[in-house]
Order: sequence, then structure tokens, then C-alpha cells
Amino acid sequence: MRAAQAGMKPTLPKRFYKEAGVEERDGLFHLTLDGRVARTPGRNALAVPSSALAEAMAREWSGQGDEVDPSTMPITRIVNSAIDGVAARQSEVVDDLVRYAGSDLILYRVSEPARLVQSQDSAWNPILDWARDSHGARFTLAEGVMHVTQPEEAIAAIRAVIEGIRSPFALAALHVMTTLSGSVLIALAHASGRLDTDQAWTAAHVDEVYQESVWGEDFEAMERRRRREADFRAASDVFRLASR
Repeated sequence: MRAAQAGMKPTLPKRFYKEAGVEERDGLFHLTLDGRVARTPGRNALAVPSSALAEAMAREWSGQGDEVDPSTMPITRIVNSAIDGVAARQSEVVDDLVRYAGSDLILYRVSEPARLVQSQDSAWNPILDWARDSHGARFTLAEGVMHVTQPEEAIAAIRAVIEGIRSPFALAALHVMTTLSGSVLIALAHASGRLDTDQAWTAAHVDEVYQESVWGEDFEAMERRRRREADFRAASDVFRLASR
């Protein structure tokens, strides 16, 4: 099966440049390839307001081998999406993130087994405490998967936090962290510094880790999670660098 999957991989473009660098122009830091300004898939200049973020992209491009593999350049992918998509539709991205708060992962709990209950409480209750103490957002917990409507005041409080993120690069990174974790509350707690990257990723996978402790690890699932974790960490870096 793995051999068949390998045979189905798309053909990657050959590396067409020798050096990747950064050049400042008009207050923005552009990624350059052999001295020429790189472009996004939408043909916009691949430029960011942070030199550190531009250098991070340059390192991804410099690290390519004989072929250019976009899957190994998560920072560049997030910046591309911010420039080509998020910048012109920030209000839509905010709305999408707010929708996560209405059915956030950490609001839905199990009643048993006791070990999983304890794991959920340990990982998720501090995040709810942060949302309440820092932003006045008080959420309602539910057992099982039946939808529970959350208080309008809590949703409005989370919307205000998200709307306070003005950078399209930071907003794009927050969206990536939210979709990968299934929780805008985990993503926001991490973005605020309440959780470090390891704590945030662990909090997003409490249930999976418990299931693996009972049934054993699945190789394919572990590989998917490893790739998703790399993307989550890249999004964390983009948020941090774009917010400087």
C-alpha cells in the first residue's frame, strides 16, 4: 500500500534557483530567489512586514533539495494564504473562527472512564479558566456529542479577542492552529502565551492519546499527526513572528 501511495505522489518541480534571500523594499521584507522577488500563487509579491518572518521563509526555500516540495514549507504556505486570501477577507476569517467557539472541542466532555475524565479536566479546565479570567467568557460544558448553545456573551467576548488581531499573517496562523487543533480556545490560549506549543498540541489530542493507550498506536495515524504537528508549530512561529 505504501509503495502504491508513493507512486501516486505528484511530480515536484525542479529547483530553479541557487540562493534564497531577503530584501527590504518600501518597509516590507521580500523573499528573493537569486535576487528576484518571489511571488505567491496569486502572483502577489511574497513580502511580509517582519524581517524575522521573511528569514524563516528564506530558510525553508534554502533547505530544498533538487526538487521544490511545498509540503516541507509550511511557513511559506501560511504566508501565501495570508497574502492571497486572508488579507482581503479578514472579516470572513474572523466569522469562521468565531463559529468554532460555538462548538469548541474542549466544551464537550465524557463522563467515563475516570482516567479520560481526569485527562480532559487537567488539559482543558485551565484554558476555560483563562478565557473566563482574561476575557470574561464563561462557557457551558456538555457531556457527549449533543450540541449545546453557548452564551452569547461568551461568543461575543471571543469575537472581540479575534477581532483584535489585525495582522492578516497572524490571523491566518491562528486559523491554521484552530483547524488543526479543533479548538479556537486552545489556539487563542496558545497565542496569548497561556500555553506553550507542547501544551497546546497535547491539549488538542487528549482523546486520541487515551485511545492509543487502550488500543495501541496506529502507524498511519501517528504519521498524519506528526505532519499536522509540524504545521501547527509552523503556524505558531508565524503568529509569533508576525505579531512582533
